[in-house]
Amino acid sequence: MTHKNIHKVAILGAGVMGAQIAAHCANAGIPVLLYDLAAKEGDPNAIVNKALAGLKKLKPAPLGSPQAIQLIEPVNYDHHLERLSEADLVIEAVAERMDIKKAVYDNVEDHVAKDALFTTNTSGLSITELATVLPDSLQHKFCGVHFFNPPRYMHLVELIPTKDTEQAVLDRLEAFLTTTLGKGVVVAKDTPNFIANRIGVFSIISTMYHGQRLGIPFETIDALTGVLIGRPKSATFRTADVVGLDTLAHTITTMDNGLPDDPWQNYYQQPDWMATLIEKGQLGQKSGRGVYWKKGRDILVLDPETGDYREQNAQVDEDVLAIMKKANPQERLHKLQALKNNKQAQFLWSIFRDLFHYCAYQLADIADTARDIDLAIRWGFGYSHGPFETWQSGGWEQVTALIEQDIQSGHTMANVTLPNWVSEIKGAHQPRGSYSAADGIFKPRSEAAVYQRQLFPDSLLGETVNYGDTIFEDDDIRMWHQGDGIAIVSFKTKKHIISDGVLKGLRKATQLAEQDYKGLVIWQTEEPFTLGANLAPAAQAVASGQVTQVEALVNEFQQTSQALRFCGVPVVIATRGMVLGGGCEFSMHADAVVAAFESYIGLVEAGVGLLPAGGGLKEIARRTAKDTFGNDLYPMLEHYFKAVAMATVAGSAAEAQDIGFLDSHSEVVFNPHEILYVAKAKANYLADKGYRPPVEEQSIKVAGAPAIANLEMLLANMLEGHMISEHDYAIAKRIAIVLAGGYVEAGSRVSEQYLLDLERHYFIELIQMPKTLQRIEHTLKTGKPLRN
Repeated sequence: MTHKNIHKVAILGAGVMGAQIAAHCANAGIPVLLYDLAAKEGDPNAIVNKALAGLKKLKPAPLGSPQAIQLIEPVNYDHHLERLSEADLVIEAVAERMDIKKAVYDNVEDHVAKDALFTTNTSGLSITELATVLPDSLQHKFCGVHFFNPPRYMHLVELIPTKDTEQAVLDRLEAFLTTTLGKGVVVAKDTPNFIANRIGVFSIISTMYHGQRLGIPFETIDALTGVLIGRPKSATFRTADVVGLDTLAHTITTMDNGLPDDPWQNYYQQPDWMATLIEKGQLGQKSGRGVYWKKGRDILVLDPETGDYREQNAQVDEDVLAIMKKANPQERLHKLQALKNNKQAQFLWSIFRDLFHYCAYQLADIADTARDIDLAIRWGFGYSHGPFETWQSGGWEQVTALIEQDIQSGHTMANVTLPNWVSEIKGAHQPRGSYSAADGIFKPRSEAAVYQRQLFPDSLLGETVNYGDTIFEDDDIRMWHQGDGIAIVSFKTKKHIISDGVLKGLRKATQLAEQDYKGLVIWQTEEPFTLGANLAPAAQAVASGQVTQVEALVNEFQQTSQALRFCGVPVVIATRGMVLGGGCEFSMHADAVVAAFESYIGLVEAGVGLLPAGGGLKEIARRTAKDTFGNDLYPMLEHYFKAVAMATVAGSAAEAQDIGFLDSHSEVVFNPHEILYVAKAKANYLADKGYRPPVEEQSIKVAGAPAIANLEMLLANMLEGHMISEHDYAIAKRIAIVLAGGYVEAGSRVSEQYLLDLERHYFIELIQMPKTLQRIEHTLKTGKPLRN
């Protein structure tokens, strides 16, 4: 089997998953042939074209940029089968029925290229059984590749080999999925529902069972099983509605049919209320109602006793709230277990206990190590910690003793003892690796070449993470290195907010980097990159009349951006997650940006009644002058003006390039765990080619007063049409003045410092306005913008 790269993908089946997998391949710049049946009349590709039209409307957006769709070519089995040989990877994503899949395999088998990989995206059918209907020529290169919905955003892909799948096939796929598509790959054994759905759906079954047993209403169960315990805010029943009650029921049935000897088998049944809803076609979000029903402005919840919908009344017990929010992780499970007469505490203890019991019992059969279960649940179901991590954080031996006690007294869902290995180890994850129940040893992480690019992979509790050697550190910032001549800066503030301390630290970092290092990378140890500047001190200073103090702070911000721009060694910014306000401005001043595809970049200051004043508007004016061919600066300026005045946040790094917040030559990396590796390589490259910092520009051509007049006309129309408020107008007008270089003649030449002074002047004007202070106060209090 050759190790050639995957340059083209064919997807068989343009259903919801097939079309979205195609979209994500297109996001990554890979051409896709998207197959489905030929339509009976009219355009033979009508089925695929309808699916492509649907991609544009789906939320969250499967496409990172509208242009990506051009890489997906609609084709059908009747007219284009011979073109299948163009693909290096074929992903079958047709309906979950063995007979349908077999018919497709029979149809395509002679057209698959000799060294192409052939895979199925089934979520529940046995891969081994599917392989039996394939010809011998495809057996060795066939396996399961199970994406999670929505494929662009869910990090997990399960890779399920058969006994005949060649290792080279798996290695090639793992590298492609990890680096090219940015996924977290977990290799699963071929058992019903594989790893994530097996464990995640058991967790839902157990939650529904204990909720019913203890008489806890659905909405209270959701209040208890969401963010409070480190799971997504969609919790249990909202998740079921989003996934689709029919899909959930199908997954439960797969476990019921496929696991006849399982000690938990009698729980693999859908509850009566769910069967009734499915019968009525009330399947959740896709049909408008399920467990929840959005009726007008109200969101009603199902009462399983009456079958009717009623108002919600979620009440979380104060003792339970105190344990989950204030107790340290070691004590939480013990404290819940000890509250014998508290239904909610017993409910939470029960769902944790039975999940741990289930995972320990099933580990040897379904996964190679405990790491695979924990990462699959984190990446596929959005838990902040996997089951084994949670168990370990509560004290492995102590929690084990409590589980054994409950097994003996008949309180657990299944009456089977814990496997012997549980009491022989001190925790499932150790610095030397994670426990493999099948082999009875701790196994280290894979050393495959693709993982050498992840300097800091998603770590598990119990693993040791060493963030290099400290150069300097204070409360707000840490500068460190890994012994390779590249200095790294990470913020320590909450949500990586840019405080006064971060600004001082960054300026110190640029000086130290110039003295002793080849390059400087700004990278955060976790998302977000930053939510922007801390506005609270500035608002307080204005309120107490200390405007000059605020002006000094804004000046400090601007000079920090300039220090990044003119640093004597290359500065590379590595972003993932939110990159708002000052974070966007810093990235505009760096020599290079390495952005994870899921970087959401924007200048959002208008939302809090201000304008960007960390050099962002100056950079836009400078870039517009540099990038505009011919003399008319206005069209490009108007484009930027709209993005800033509307506080637009790009929905991906690709969209940030479309808008212009990111240069077209910025590096976009699909796996967020690879951005530091690429950023350091970029800094090295820039240093090695003889880096010279730019020189401060004194002659930037600006659009001047005529452009301001044009933009004001645009704003007047919006005000007239009630699309913006008068305060929005006041903010946007000042953004226009700065971008156009002030009230000067068109084509005038100005310096960078002149533009920074303009930015600062109008920022100070805005921050003193009562309506701006109201906006800031409202945002600090609620996290949401105020339109006043």
